Amino acid sequence: MGLTVCPTPIGNLEDVTLRVLSALREADVVACEDTRRTRTLLDRYGVNASLVSYHEHNEEQRAAELVERMRSGARVALVSDAGMPLVSDPGYVLVRACVAAGLEVEVLPGPSAALAALVASALPADRWRFVGFLPRKAGELRRVLAADGGTLIAFESPKRVPATLAAAAELDPERAVAVCRELTKAHEEVARGSAVELAERYADAPPRGEVVLVFGPPSPAGADAPPEGVEQARRLVEAGAKRRVAAQVVAELTGGSANRLYDALTE
Repeated sequence: MGLTVCPTPIGNLEDVTLRVLSALREADVVACEDTRRTRTLLDRYGVNASLVSYHEHNEEQRAAELVERMRSGARVALVSDAGMPLVSDPGYVLVRACVAAGLEVEVLPGPSAALAALVASALPADRWRFVGFLPRKAGELRRVLAADGGTLIAFESPKRVPATLAAAAELDPERAVAVCRELTKAHEEVARGSAVELAERYADAPPRGEVVLVFGPPSPAGADAPPEGVEQARRLVEAGAKRRVAAQVVAELTGGSANRLYDALTE
């Protein structure tokens, strides 16, 4: 009785673990994003399991149904289309519901596109953060890219890769970046270089397939450079605005860091 969270291969079906296959065989029902995609994996290994759809559009209703089944003694396995459920995939509502109901939640280790990309990037792995899919709005994107937090890992749509790299190059041209696409698949590719180099490479030819972007820590030159908008913020201060207010206003307009602008105004 309870829930088993089962990560599935991110591309190569041979990356499924023995424990995951065992859990899928023992489950009374397998909750999955796309029953057709999950069935392909199960058929590969001769697993006969009852499948039920569980995706972002039916999470609330399906979670309640599954909790009731577990209360009645059922064992439920949760999978996503690829990788670890909950990590930029459905599952959070169900796990929270199970915890609230006092049900057992077992999480099995397995494939992760974010971790595979981090290691493949050859960028520092001692301090990093994963932000899921990057925001589409330019200002929000710039804030995420500019924030300090070590190496940055993010999912991105192939069509938006050129614009994202261009934004990164504008903020910090020499920042080390890796474009990891189709990880574990036949056409796997990892392109490494500076932000400006990769921005030029993909400007007119967006990559194909699933992409993970990895940004190294800001380069010394980028970290020391005056933040964008500092002159505009200084003009606001000269016009009578408080430095903190000026920094916040300009940061919202440019997508930069209000703290960096404020620090620059006080230097």
